[in-house]
Amino acid sequence: MVEIQVEMNLLTLTPKKYTIVFMISLEFFLAIFFGWLIFITWLLFNTRNHYFRLTEATGKIKIDEILNSLLDSYKKQKEEIEIIKKKLEKQIEESKYHLKKINIVRFHPFEKAGDPSFVLAFLDEKRNGIVINFLYTKEGLRVYTKEIKEGKGNYPLTEEEEKAINLVKTS
Repeated sequence: MVEIQVEMNLLTLTPKKYTIVFMISLEFFLAIFFGWLIFITWLLFNTRNHYFRLTEATGKIKIDEILNSLLDSYKKQKEEIEIIKKKLEKQIEESKYHLKKINIVRFHPFEKAGDPSFVLAFLDEKRNGIVINFLYTKEGLRVYTKEIKEGKGNYPLTEEEEKAINLVKTS
């Protein structure tokens, strides 16, 4: 009788062991399953919010209408950018003829102290422009202008005028 009782105890212990392993496996599976559900729910809400932002911005409901609207908007913006680029290139080309390089050179035309005279040079990128010479004398102020083409004057330039043009070229 003792032997039978031992066998019964062995049989009752074995199912408990398998039951514990099964329960742990089931809990692990359920934890992974619920984690997966939470991830899928989060993904679904993000996609839904993204879709609502698209429909809100375009005023359309169907996704193909939304995409067509976005493509049309992209096309219009691309055309506008091209127009702006052409205008900018035109402005850059025109700006080459603007007087950008300016310099002043002060000097005393006579060895006496007194009001100093000065020369103003205004040149563009192609070294075209004018030189204005302000010469103070006892009789008053005299102003002379000379046209400059490619860094050279159409009339002979004074030393101060040459200096003003050369300083403009280097700056």
